[in-house]
Amino acid sequence: MFGKHQYHPATLNSLVRSLREQLGDRLVTTRAVREQHAQGESWHTPYPPDAVAFPVSTEEVGRIVSLCHEAKVPVIPFGAGTSIEGQLGAVYGGIAVDMSRMNKILVVHEEDMDCRVQAGVTRKQLNEYLRDTGLFFPIDPGADASLGGMAATRASGTNAVRYGTMRENVLSLTVVLPNGRIIKTARRARKSAAGYDLTRLFVGSEGTLGVITEVAVRLYGMPEAMSAAIVNFPSVDAAVQTVITTIRMGIPVARIELLDDYSLYAINRYSNTHYPEKDTLFLEFHGTEQSVAEQANTVAEIASEEGGSGFHWVTKEEERNQMWEARHKTYYAALALKPGCKGWSTDVCVPISALAECIAETKKDLEGTFFKAPVIGHVGDGNFHVLWMMEPGNQAHIDEAVRLNGRLVERALALGGTCTGEHGIGVGKLPYLRAEHGDEAVNIMQLIKQVIDPLNIMNPGKTVAV
Repeated sequence: MFGKHQYHPATLNSLVRSLREQLGDRLVTTRAVREQHAQGESWHTPYPPDAVAFPVSTEEVGRIVSLCHEAKVPVIPFGAGTSIEGQLGAVYGGIAVDMSRMNKILVVHEEDMDCRVQAGVTRKQLNEYLRDTGLFFPIDPGADASLGGMAATRASGTNAVRYGTMRENVLSLTVVLPNGRIIKTARRARKSAAGYDLTRLFVGSEGTLGVITEVAVRLYGMPEAMSAAIVNFPSVDAAVQTVITTIRMGIPVARIELLDDYSLYAINRYSNTHYPEKDTLFLEFHGTEQSVAEQANTVAEIASEEGGSGFHWVTKEEERNQMWEARHKTYYAALALKPGCKGWSTDVCVPISALAECIAETKKDLEGTFFKAPVIGHVGDGNFHVLWMMEPGNQAHIDEAVRLNGRLVERALALGGTCTGEHGIGVGKLPYLRAEHGDEAVNIMQLIKQVIDPLNIMNPGKTVAV
């Protein structure tokens, strides 16, 4: 067995038998499957669960969790496996509940511009389904994550500057509580003043309060026109100043992504592209043909004043998709530069006014170390990422990454920011939660956890570990 088990092997054996009676061959205990569910896209130590359950309905999840509750065995919800702060490891053993077979789109209300889906539906699957409705779901974290997982980690991504994050776009949830009972957090109305906001309680809870089984989300009308642009800069600071001016002027740009020179170096070699290897902004504009052109021209003028050059329009859908596909593959492009290495991607988010300073100081840190690391980010909302490539088992790499990550987080907090804009806490950012929120606020979080999950079986050891 793996992890820090707090239950007797006989208890686990009895639980596995009971679960197999419920699920048949959808309860899997083979080593290969358990190891696939040990960590997600994470550098953190893998902790395989003792078994993996594949439910197909909310009621079935309820029965699984109820049996685990009776046995006092941990439950680890598992979506698409794309989280990167160690949220998925079975640190204390237990049963992984894989939601991939709960992938039905339950209802789309076109007139109200919302829909309800099972938690295993992925963002690409939903948008493919919506293709002929004139609607789309805009939250795009890069990976083809499941909507349940995106809600659980409060995901955002490249479109957040215009459309917001999962926090703003989740209307209600169906959740299986740690005792197996089922609740719905809200009704279909766009707003309500009735009682506590339970939806927001579970959005971002990272599986520590319950298993999200259904998600209702906002949809948006497909823009009449969409175009993208690329502009190069002499420095990261010049690029960030362009972003700040663009936001202050109220230009409703849909995406503003920063890629530093090393990011473009990696992308060109991985995606067979030919972008100038300079600090660069990738932008996207949504609206009417006229408004899109006006937005792009205004941003081009702002960029020019900051020394920007090579402003290049990308209007064809195929070219636009290629551009964003290359951006989304930055993680794998960087790893390809160092074959055999494991990626450690970290993120912080600061007020826009502090963004240039935070990135500049981070780049200075990187220049003074043996690590070469790409800096990329959704800079339109002050969020950026650093990716270190570490050799497995190389303690010097781990120690240096820990040191640099600590400096980055401390810098972000000192500037009024957060230790994570979208990756979540998991185990990776757990040491910084009190520094960000203070003891009293974290104590309240832990009290909520203890009241809802008194046996501490829901993804224990993560987020607000008690």
